[in-house]
Amino acid sequence: MELQSRNTYEPNNGDLAVEALGLVKTFGDNRAVDGVNLNVRAGSIYGVLGPNGAGKTTTIRMLATLLRPDSGSAKIFGHDVQKESQIVRQLIGVTGQYASVDESLSATENLIIFSRLLGLGRAESKRKAAELLEEFGLTEAAKRPLKNFSGGMRRRLDLAASLIAQPPLIFLDEPTTGLDPRTRSQMWDTIRRLVNTGSTVLLTTQYLEEADQLADRIAVIDRGHVVAEGTVDELKASVGTSSLHLRLENPLDIESARETVERVLKVPSTVTAEAAKITAPMTNADLVTDLLVSLREKGIKLSEMSVQKPTLDEVFLTITGHGVTPSTSGAAGESNELEAAKV
Repeated sequence: MELQSRNTYEPNNGDLAVEALGLVKTFGDNRAVDGVNLNVRAGSIYGVLGPNGAGKTTTIRMLATLLRPDSGSAKIFGHDVQKESQIVRQLIGVTGQYASVDESLSATENLIIFSRLLGLGRAESKRKAAELLEEFGLTEAAKRPLKNFSGGMRRRLDLAASLIAQPPLIFLDEPTTGLDPRTRSQMWDTIRRLVNTGSTVLLTTQYLEEADQLADRIAVIDRGHVVAEGTVDELKASVGTSSLHLRLENPLDIESARETVERVLKVPSTVTAEAAKITAPMTNADLVTDLLVSLREKGIKLSEMSVQKPTLDEVFLTITGHGVTPSTSGAAGESNELEAAKV
């Protein structure tokens, strides 16, 4: 089947890139996705955060017309994913967890083949391949067989291939899984550039730092359900206030300092005696000045003071009752998702 370029169709809803309502997908006895609702605004990075087996990949596959929902509905730029699947496919790019490239060919040859499959002419395919290789920092390796590529280089090439048709919406399913920190940071920069040039990105991840760094809004998904949704700051605020961290110059002052903290701030505190560190919730920022004055009057000197917001780790733990790590049931669910993807 000959694929059409994305210019054949244009979005007819400039406000929302993705609208999903009550998406459900079941594999045997496993309800992998159980009533997922999502609203993704055009021109943003939207993160779907959860552990392996939470239902992230299955949700992406339904939105990308690769799996038919058992119930519920979804629209991409106003186009129904079931009734208008051919149109939807012209508006999206999908990059999975593993590079969909031919290792026996060079990077240039892979991109030219993908371009030709998308209907581009020979000259345009070569131009597009060179342009994308430069964008993703692969020009020097353009003629090298992919079997000699590092994991990070393969992931960048896979992302480049998904952008040949310049889709307005890009699905990235755990795009940095298995990458080293430096390459992951490079991928983050690339994703930010995509949005700056007009694309919308829906990103699934199990890396809390990744969601924190990239996403304008985040849906926390667990066992097939969206259990929380909002901006990073909104989600962090939902688990409590910021905390005040004090480190003392003299560990012998720890008990006196703790008494002062609890009396002035009117909150309980946590003490790490060996590090001479005190941590307390900061419910009233105005009282911190009073605390510093009281500590000085008592001759208690600080070597360090900081205010920290709750982390996304704390958000996920508070909301779900467990960390972002694969469980036995989660691993089984992920296996079912991948088996279904092969059918």
